[in-house]
Amino acid sequence: MSDYDSMVNRQRKWMLYLLALLVIGAGFSSYTRVFNGLLLGSAISFYNLWLLQHKTKAFGKAVAESGSTRGALGTFSRLAAVALAVLVAIRFEETFHIIAVVVGIASSYFIIILDIIVQYVTNSRNSKKSNS
Repeated sequence: MSDYDSMVNRQRKWMLYLLALLVIGAGFSSYTRVFNGLLLGSAISFYNLWLLQHKTKAFGKAVAESGSTRGALGTFSRLAAVALAVLVAIRFEETFHIIAVVVGIASSYFIIILDIIVQYVTNSRNSKKSNS
């Protein structure tokens, strides 16, 4: 498996763990409105992460095979998904906390940064062990 594929799988797995924790929080916490907002935003963020990874892989494959670019990375689709999540949160204000939705939308970026940090630390530890 390539480095890109393993990175994609790690990030998707971490997002699924986060979504599972948010479902548990929404089910068993007294802050259901906040957890519902986080869950809605994180679900949209997971979709956006998947879409970005899919489009990036297709883009890289097209450049590698033909040397030319094929389309864009789906920015409009991702922005439309975010707008839909915000509209749902505004429409059903009694169910979703709007600030929690916005924080949830940014969750995939936190996952990406966390993955980069963990991989950097892991690689630096492995290189120190191999040098010893």
